[in-house]
Amino acid sequence: MSEKKMTSSRKHHLKSLVLSVAATWLEKEKKDLVVAKEAYMAENCPAPNLSGDQATLMETCKKLHAVIDKVDEERYDLEAKVGKADKEIEDLKIKVVDLAGVKKPALKKVRMSADAMLKALLGSKHTVNLDLRANLKQVKKETKEEPTEAVGDWRKNIEDKADRKKMFESA
Repeated sequence: MSEKKMTSSRKHHLKSLVLSVAATWLEKEKKDLVVAKEAYMAENCPAPNLSGDQATLMETCKKLHAVIDKVDEERYDLEAKVGKADKEIEDLKIKVVDLAGVKKPALKKVRMSADAMLKALLGSKHTVNLDLRANLKQVKKETKEEPTEAVGDWRKNIEDKADRKKMFESA
């Protein structure tokens, strides 16, 4: 089988087809959600009977208020549970970060003189001159006099060294 590269127009065509299919799925999902909501409301919340005298209407209002109070209590309990779970999740995330440790980024090399570095650290108020040579003591150089006796006969020194060489070679 030989593989053919897709042209850009074919890619765009396939992408538009995928997007159109996804759009139809989203529309169908929205319609299904509306139908499911209507079915739930019809099952759990029947239309109130508003016919009758004032006493029956008052009784219907009391029942509706009782249902509303019950739903509000459930909503409050669920909100508290969700808040507690969110706090637990946040604590666990913090623990994970603490256990894994924070990765430090690699530092970049910066060429900066010592004076510029101190100025950056201490601010412009403190001017520090880091001239290390200025703090050194001035020392006068003394000339060393070599003994003149060692200048003697140079041949004798060479013969002594030759004897040493023979000693190492024989060993």
